[in-house]
Amino acid sequence: MTSLCPPPHRRAPRRLTALLAGATAGVLVTGLAAMPAQAESGVAEPLGTVARTAGDARFEPGPCPRTADPIPDLERARCGTLTVPEKRNRHKARKKITLGVAIIPAATSRRASDPIVWLAGGPGDDAVSEIPMAVAGGLNRDRDVIFMSQRGTYSADPELTCPNVDAFAARALGLVFGAPSTGRLHVQETRECRDRLVSRGADLSAYNGTESAADYDGLRKALGIKQWNVFGISYGTDLALQYMRLHPKGIRSVGIDGVLPPSLAGGAVTWKAAREGFDGIFKACAEQAACNARYPNLKATFERLVRELEARPVTTTVTVPGHPEPVKVVLDGGLLVNWLTFASHLAAGVPRSLDELAHGNPQRIAEQLAGGRLSPQANGRVSHGLAFGVFCSEWTPYESEEDVVRAGRRLFPSFPRSVLANAPLLTWLHADCRAWDVPAAPRSIRKVTRSDIPTLVLSGGFDSQTAPSSGAYAARTLSRSTAVTVPYVAHVVFADSPCAQEITTSFFDTPNAPDTGCLAGLQPPQFEITP
Repeated sequence: MTSLCPPPHRRAPRRLTALLAGATAGVLVTGLAAMPAQAESGVAEPLGTVARTAGDARFEPGPCPRTADPIPDLERARCGTLTVPEKRNRHKARKKITLGVAIIPAATSRRASDPIVWLAGGPGDDAVSEIPMAVAGGLNRDRDVIFMSQRGTYSADPELTCPNVDAFAARALGLVFGAPSTGRLHVQETRECRDRLVSRGADLSAYNGTESAADYDGLRKALGIKQWNVFGISYGTDLALQYMRLHPKGIRSVGIDGVLPPSLAGGAVTWKAAREGFDGIFKACAEQAACNARYPNLKATFERLVRELEARPVTTTVTVPGHPEPVKVVLDGGLLVNWLTFASHLAAGVPRSLDELAHGNPQRIAEQLAGGRLSPQANGRVSHGLAFGVFCSEWTPYESEEDVVRAGRRLFPSFPRSVLANAPLLTWLHADCRAWDVPAAPRSIRKVTRSDIPTLVLSGGFDSQTAPSSGAYAARTLSRSTAVTVPYVAHVVFADSPCAQEITTSFFDTPNAPDTGCLAGLQPPQFEITP
C-alpha cells in the first residue's frame, strides 16, 4: 500500500519538472457573491495569537510544529497546537491528542479577512510539510493560510508513522512486486506496525475522515474565525467533501484539486484514474508528429510490456545517490503500472522510457523507482496509522477484492489477474486491512456530497492517481461549482501549473467567477525524442 499522493520529494514545488497544460476548461454552473469574513470574537489580535477553547477543541499559541526538512517559511509563521479528543463518542474523561498548527501570513499587508485552510493529501501526509507548495503557488497572496497536521501525521502527537513499512517498500525493490510471497511479507510488516502503535496506547479506530473533519471544525471555532475558505489536494479532496457535508457552517468557499469523492474511493476508481491518465499521455504523444513517428502505438507497447514482464520479470541493478551499493530492482508488470502512475508527473520522458524498456533497457525506469523508494522523504514521513484508518474503515468495507479485479478487467482487459488484483498504489490493501482490524465506518461515509457552497473543482488530464472524470462527478452535486480539467498536467495541478495557481487564487477572490482565461494559452509538453 502507498498513499495516493506522490512521496513528498515528488510533490515539493520547484523540484518537479513543470508540465505545461493545454486548452479546454470546465463549466461555471452558477455563483455566490463572496461575503467578507469576521472573527467570531471580534478581537483585533493577529490570527493564531490568542488561546481559546471552543467545544471540545482548544488552541494554544506556541512553537511551530516539528518538520522533517527545514521550512524557511515557518520563520514568519504564527504557530501553536490544537488539542482535541482522540475519539469523540467516548465518555467524558477521554484521551486527548494534539495537532500542530502553522499560520502563514498573507504576503500583503492588506489581507482579506477570510483565511484559507489547507487539507493535505495522502492519506497520511503532514500539511505542514506542504507549506512550500502552497507558498510557491501564491496561495497566501492576500490571505493568511492555515496548516494543521491531520491526526496521526508527522507533526501531531501521537504520530502514527510506520518506518518498518517504508523500509520494506525499499527492500521489496529486489522482490517480485506482485508475488504472493511479497504480499505476505508486506502484510507482516503492516501487522508489526499495528501492534507497535496499539502498544503505545493509540486507538486506531479514531484515525479517519469523520474525526478529522470534526478537528477542522474545532480549529475554525477555536481560532475565532467566523468564515474561512478550504483548499484540499488529493486525499484532502475526500476530506474536504466530507467536511462540507458534516460541518458546512463557516465555510465560505472550497477548492479541491485531484478529486477523490468519498462515494467512489477505493481500488475500482483507482483503475479508472490509471486508464484516463495513461490514455492522456498516449494520446498527447500520438498527436505530436515527432513523438508519434518515433514511438508509434505507445499504448499497445505499454500493455504488451505489462503482460510480458508479469510473465517474465526483468532484474537489473542501478546506482542511487547516497547509497554506495548497487540497488537490485525486479521489474514485473504490476510494478510497471505503478511506475507509470507516478511517472505521469514527468510525462515528457515517458515514451522514451517505455521505448528503452521495449528494447531491453530497463535502467531509466529502475532508477526512477529506486530513487523514489530510497529517498529520505520516503521513510518515516507518512502516517500509515491515518492511511489505514481511512482505507480500512471507509473504503475496503464497501468494495470487495473481486470488485477491484472486475473494474481493472473492464479498463485493462489484456492485463493478467495477478496485475488486476492490486490497483495502482493500493497494493495488498484488503490483506493489509484485515491485519489492521478496525471497524467499518457507517455507510453514510459513502454518501454523495450535496452543497451550494461555491466550489472550484480542479483535475489534470494526465492524472493517473485520481480520475479526471471524478472531478466532473463531484461537481454534479455541488450546485455552485466551477469544474476545470487542465490537460497535460498530472495529479494536483496546483503544484505544477502556474495557470492552475492563477485560477485558484482568482477563485478565492471571486468564488462566483474565477478567471480561467490562462487555459487558452497553454501548450502540451514536448516529448523527449531519441535517435
